[in-house]
Amino acid sequence: MSSHPCLSCAACCASFRVDFAAQEMDEHGGRVPSGLADAITEQLCRMRGTDHRTPRCAALTGKVGEKAACGIYEWRPSPCREFEAGSDACNRARTRHHLPPYPA
Repeated sequence: MSSHPCLSCAACCASFRVDFAAQEMDEHGGRVPSGLADAITEQLCRMRGTDHRTPRCAALTGKVGEKAACGIYEWRPSPCREFEAGSDACNRARTRHHLPPYPA
């Protein structure tokens, strides 16, 4: 039985800025751990590490393209929940990390 390709990819977690509503933070009744995001405005938060020149989400564990996982998968913010494997954005991220298009 093979594992889901995203578990060996995570290129999206190391390619894009992740902004989301402040209400998704645990301190506001949401589920995203507050230690992994920064407030941008009163209404907007950003996952730490995703606005660096070479983005890498602070919740990402492992090595992109080999074995990777989200350390807060069950509590990840809405942009991560809505991101579609195989979408144009997914394949752009995979290309940035020298990975073949999804599914490989």
